[in-house]
Amino acid sequence: MGPKRNKPLSSKASLPFKTANKFKRQDLHVKQKKARDSIRRDERFKRKREEDKDPELRRQRLARNIPHTIDNKRVWDEVDGDGLGVSVDVAQLKKRRLEEAEAAENEPLEEEEDEEDEENDADSMLGSESEDEDEDAENSKDARRRQRAPSNAPSVAASTTSTNLDLTPDSIALKFPTLFSNEEIPVPKILLTTSLNSTLHREAELLCNFFPHSTYVPRSAHRYGHKFSLREISKFATNRNYTSVVLLKEDSKKPTGLTIVHLPSGPTCHFSIANWVEGKKLPGHGNPTNHYPELILNNFKTPLGMLTAQLFLRLFPPAPELHGRQVVTLHNQRDYIFVRRHRYVFRDKRETEKSVVGPDGRTVEGVEGIRAGLQELGPRFTLKLRRVDKGIGRAGSEGDDAVQWQWKAHMEKQRTRFNL
Repeated sequence: MGPKRNKPLSSKASLPFKTANKFKRQDLHVKQKKARDSIRRDERFKRKREEDKDPELRRQRLARNIPHTIDNKRVWDEVDGDGLGVSVDVAQLKKRRLEEAEAAENEPLEEEEDEEDEENDADSMLGSESEDEDEDAENSKDARRRQRAPSNAPSVAASTTSTNLDLTPDSIALKFPTLFSNEEIPVPKILLTTSLNSTLHREAELLCNFFPHSTYVPRSAHRYGHKFSLREISKFATNRNYTSVVLLKEDSKKPTGLTIVHLPSGPTCHFSIANWVEGKKLPGHGNPTNHYPELILNNFKTPLGMLTAQLFLRLFPPAPELHGRQVVTLHNQRDYIFVRRHRYVFRDKRETEKSVVGPDGRTVEGVEGIRAGLQELGPRFTLKLRRVDKGIGRAGSEGDDAVQWQWKAHMEKQRTRFNL
């Protein structure tokens, strides 16, 4: 590390001498620290007065003071593929492909222009009327080219991290046709169960309340009971018009895994669970109601992230009940999916609070005096994707591509590369 920059101290902040008396040194150190804090405070207020007079100074300072985080240093794979094992931004990939297609369309137009230029050079003795006609033709071609050119202007989005599932690559949609069908998304019907001889009955009931239209069926390992496998349970659920099967796993009487099967033919996603906290243990928690919640999917950017987001989208009704004011958030950050459920309320802004700002950092017009209050309902937990099977579980998947994607330890060797 380089040497720290020492600011010049005032006469009160400097130590004039060193003494062997320990208590005297402590007293001098406290005086020096107070003097330094006073200098920093004066500089801070001076900067504030200058920025109030010239807001451009504040904008420049904030633009320089962007912190360097792992998320900002994220790297992407320099490939043109869109498979599940590739870390590419689907939005940038689609934009690049559109630009390439546009360039391919413009090549014939440029060749035609070159040919016209050669003809014009050969017929240089034509009258002014023919020249005017050529100019009009060129202007019309330029106008058509400008109309076809894609716009690179930034769009006004409600959130800078919201997931746009319309950007899903066609190869992923063709590989999982039942998950990415063009038909209207049906109301989900979920069968929720646990591992054999599980003790997580309370946690399973909480998940039943978390996922609408879900039914909990406990599994038993009794000596006279039939130990149904996941494939048999999925076949049973498909015959009874269930859309998904959710399997909760446990270890040491704590939830450690979640398996989600999309019926009737997959895919199957296996997640690990960490930091499980039920709603009653949250400070200031609220009680959930039976209203359909709104769903927010944040920061899923890669093809694998699109697959994961679409799988969770199928677990919630497509038409939320807005009067319930409940929202479920799945926020992906560094391949960890943070799951939260809140109830929101719009209230008047207090005097000590700031107004709502947009993605550009400016105050949103029309809602200057309104703020949103949140109350967490629970449960709160964190998911991490471990494996994606093409069919129903590993045993129900066939072929060389039975396991579409699997997490391995070497994937986290490069800390700035993420899979979702």
